[in-house]
Formats: sequence, structure tokens, C-alpha cells
Amino acid sequence: MNRAARIALACLVLLHVAALAAGFLAPYPYAEQHRDYPYVPPMRIHFRGLEPFVYAPGETSGPEYPVRLFPSGGRLIGVDQPGVLFLLGTDSYGRDVLSRLLYGARISLFTGLMAAAVSLGLGMLLGAAAGYYGGVTDQILMRGSELFLALPWLYLLLGVRAFLPLHIPTAGTIALLVGMIGGLGWVRPARLVRGVILSGKERAFVAAARGFGASDVYLLRRHLLPLTWNVLTTQATVLIPRYILAEVALSFVGLGIAEPVPSWGNMLADARDYSSIVFHSWLLAPGLILVPVLLTYLALADAFLAKDRG
Repeated sequence: MNRAARIALACLVLLHVAALAAGFLAPYPYAEQHRDYPYVPPMRIHFRGLEPFVYAPGETSGPEYPVRLFPSGGRLIGVDQPGVLFLLGTDSYGRDVLSRLLYGARISLFTGLMAAAVSLGLGMLLGAAAGYYGGVTDQILMRGSELFLALPWLYLLLGVRAFLPLHIPTAGTIALLVGMIGGLGWVRPARLVRGVILSGKERAFVAAARGFGASDVYLLRRHLLPLTWNVLTTQATVLIPRYILAEVALSFVGLGIAEPVPSWGNMLADARDYSSIVFHSWLLAPGLILVPVLLTYLALADAFLAKDRG
């Protein structure tokens, strides 16, 4: 792995750790409303010597509220009441955008990870079965995969989700999204795994192990499936950003995670009006952070592909 890939991987790890630690890093709970401060723009931190402080929202003078580390409530930073700290501004309900961005990362990022795990798991099992056993098994699985490839997956996701009840608990919605997104994306990993297994089962060490009486399960587990690691790793870096976008798209149109639980998709839905984009541009923060996240995953995928070619 080259230096750029290591940097990309480190950035992704830090981002996912920040999402997991949202309860500590976020200044406020994701649903806490400050009704006196709707649409507050990002606040500037001032310094007196080395001591940071903020003024009241919209003010450039007046009472100073020191920004403290580890205030009460088990959070990293905060200010004493009646002061407030909105580093990325607030939405129409006065909820802190930074806090919701961190909590929303849990949903969007980890839905992508879990959906990719489902796709890769199904792809590995079905691709290994098709490649190893061949014959009718291979024909059925590969013809079925061609049907999946022909489906417009985004419209299918929208149709399936729209058919189901809208009011589903958050945990159930996440499980549903993971199952739908991951269950439709197993085809490409399966076809790649099939090709690796078809090639691997003809190798001399596999034939030798079979000659010594090794079972099919042993051959797959010990000799053939390890050959698919590079393929699965590369596919993971390609599928995860795709599935993050799928979750964001579904939540954006109201078919994913429902308010008040934040996801980057339903946060972006607040900024879809022209007036919001013009006058409250900080509400686009979830869309802006998506760009480097997706580019970092793609940079990691390019690094793995270059390694495979080398």
C-alpha cells in the first residue's frame, strides 16, 4: 500500500472513530432544540490570549462565554449557559448542525459498511458455490445474477421502500436499508469470486489436497476462499461509497431514516429549497462532507487495484 493509500485509510479510520464518538465530540444531543436561535450561521471563536470564547449568536461584542474543555454532560467542548456554541450553525429548529452531522455520520457511514458486508458475504458464498461446483449450480446462479444486473437498482430500492410502512423504528429502518441495499449488490462480487475459484481449483496444491481426501468445505475454507481476499477488499472500497450514497438518497426523499434521528440524507432534505441554499448555505454541510469521503474511498480503491495489477 503506497503513501497516498495509507493517508486515505487513516482519514477514513479517523472519520469513523469520530462518528462512533459523536456522543463525546458533539456539543449537543442531536435532537436538542434552541428555539430562540433558528438558522444561526456558524459562530466564530475569538481568543483573548490563549483562552477561546464566543459572543451571543449574531453579536460581535457583549458578554463573553468561554469555550471549555470537558464541560458538564460528558462532552468534549461547550460553553456555560446562557451561552451557546454553534460551530456549524443551526437548522430551522435551532438544532446544532455540527452535532447532527456527527450523529448522522453513524447512520450514513455504517449503513454503507454493513450493506457492503452483506453484499460481500452473499457474493463470496454464491460465487464460491458457482465456481467450485459448476454445472447446474453455476448456470442457475449466473443467470440469476444477470437478472440482478439488468435491474435499475436505485429505482427498485425506491419502489420497495415506498411499498413498506413509513413509520418503522430506527433500528428496523437501518436493518431494512442494509438488507435492501446489500441484498441487491451481491452480483459483481459473486462473479469476481467465481472467476477466482474457477482458476484456483485447477491449481496443483488444490488437486494434491483433494487427492489426500480433503473435503469440499476444507478445500474452500483453507485453500480457495483465501485467494479471493484481494478481490473482496477492492470490491469493498468500491461498494461502500456507493451504498453510502444509496442511504443518503433514500433518506433525502423521505424513504430512509426519519426525523428527529439525523442522517446525512434527511439533513440535506432541509436544504433542498432555493432559499435555504442561498440564505442558509451551512445546511449543505452533509453534502460537502460527502465529497471528500467518497473521493477518499475511491483513492483507496485505486490503490488496491494498482496493487493487484502490480
